[in-house]
Formats: sequence, structure tokens, C-alpha cells
Amino acid sequence: MILGDEIMEGRIGLIGGGNMAAAIISGILKAGISVPERILAADVSEAARKKLKDTYGIMTTSDNQEAARFSEILFLAVKPHICGNVIPEIRDVLDSRTVVVSIAAGQTLEKLDSWFGKEVPIVRAMPNTPAMVGEGMTAFCCSRAVTEQQKEQVAKILNSFGKAEPLPEPLFNTVTAVSGSSPAYVYMFIEAMADGAVAGGMDRQTAYRFCAQAVLGSAKMVLDTGRHPGELKDMVCSPGGTTMEAVLALEEKGMRAAVESAVRACIRKAEEL
Repeated sequence: MILGDEIMEGRIGLIGGGNMAAAIISGILKAGISVPERILAADVSEAARKKLKDTYGIMTTSDNQEAARFSEILFLAVKPHICGNVIPEIRDVLDSRTVVVSIAAGQTLEKLDSWFGKEVPIVRAMPNTPAMVGEGMTAFCCSRAVTEQQKEQVAKILNSFGKAEPLPEPLFNTVTAVSGSSPAYVYMFIEAMADGAVAGGMDRQTAYRFCAQAVLGSAKMVLDTGRHPGELKDMVCSPGGTTMEAVLALEEKGMRAAVESAVRACIRKAEEL
């Protein structure tokens, strides 16, 4: 494969044709990393295969082994409980130079390696659903068999549908709580704000647009300015103003404690997987 801004010459395969697979394929193609003729996705569902083929023009198959034989980078885009079935199916046909990228929550490098029964270059990645609109946040870590070139190649793909950062594997349960699962918390916040806006007379669709854009813009302020979130909050809170009144109401209702409890609960659950 070629790094930099050129198209990767190698073949990219995916096992699993759901939403995250679609996000990965979309990112790869939009970024010009590869072309449809070098991408093969396997899925048991004919409807899923047809959707991927019609949408992106890639090749599809119902045969996981075909995808494994085809690939130089192979994404396991399946649910965690499926990994233990898929890996034994493909391990004997997988080229020893193929790097496997797993996006299954809770499945450690050690566990994945044990299912293969041999040393395989494995990257464990944890993306989130905003990858579907090109704004994902992905943590990844690599097994010792992954070369530096393979790491760069995979990172380039992961960055094509958002942002990606290498992190130590022990932090992955925390990543699940603050990135993988957190879109659900944000959607609840947007929904709750919209309910308040509707109570104030705004129609619901307008409320969703205003609330979602406010969240998007606020997040961008944190990322682009590098300022502490508390400092940005203080910039909005004029003395004796409406925002300060709202912030005090949130504090009285225990917003911070509720969010912190949610993150800790998510980490505990991830540790149980």
C-alpha cells in the first residue's frame, strides 16, 4: 500500500455490512484512500449486500472466507458475540501479512489473538456512530505483530471518517463510556432541551435544529479554541443573566453528578463484557 495522499494499492475487506461498515466504506471512498474495485464486504444478509453495492459500487459476497482471502486489511465489523464464530471460520485462510481490524466492543487483543490461535497483526479500534456522518472519534491500539507501516495505513482509514488516536488498551473501557456510548447521552440532552423549547412555544423540528446546532457549535468551540470547558461556560454566563439562572437550575438538579454516574456505570458494564 502507498501512504500519503495517494490511493492505497492494497485490498480492503470487511466482514459485516451494517452501519459501521457503511461508515468505514464511505470514509475510505470520500477521502480517496481506495476505489470500489479494491473493497469487498461480506454479509449473510442479501439486503445488506445489495445496499452496500448499490450505494458505494463495491464488491460484495456472502462468504467470509472469500473476504479474508481477498484482504490486506480486513475489518471485523461484527457484534462482539459474533467474533468468536467468525474468527475460527477465517483463520486458516487468512494471509499471515493481513492486518485484522476489530471494532467489537469488549474484545481484547489477547482474546482476539487466542481465537486466531496464532500470531496475527491485530488492531483493536473503538469508533462511535457519528462516524456515519464523517465525525467519528476512534481509539485504537495494536498487537505486537502490527508493523509501523500497517499502523499508519489503518490510522489513515480510521481518520477518514472522523478523528482517530492511539491509546493504551487499558483505557478502552473508558473510551467506551466517553466516546462509544456518549452520543446517546448527547441525544438525550438535545431531546430534553427541545422539550423545553416546545414548552416555550417553538415547534419541535425547529427546536431540534436549534438545539443540535448549539451542541455542534459548542463542541467545535472546545476543539478549536483549546480552552477549558469551564472557561467557555463562564464566557456565556453574564452576571445576573439568563444563562447563569439556567446553569444554577442544572446544578440544583444534579446534572454533573448524573453525567459522571452514567460514565462510571458505562465503564463498569464494559468491564463485564
